[in-house]
Amino acid sequence: MNQNQNNQSSQPEMASLLLGAGFALASLIILPAVAQRVGLGSSVTIALRGALMRAANRF
Repeated sequence: MNQNQNNQSSQPEMASLLLGAGFALASLIILPAVAQRVGLGSSVTIALRGALMRAANRF
């Protein structure tokens, strides 16, 4: 029963970790590639990257 309780308590932590990693991946790799493809300026890309990293910090 203790093992089951540990699994349930670690589920939200794992979800937060995966969500934060997804935001980091998006801000460091996916966002610059999409911005270059679309033709956004570097200042807009940096602002979007900052917004994504702040969002990742909340989780």
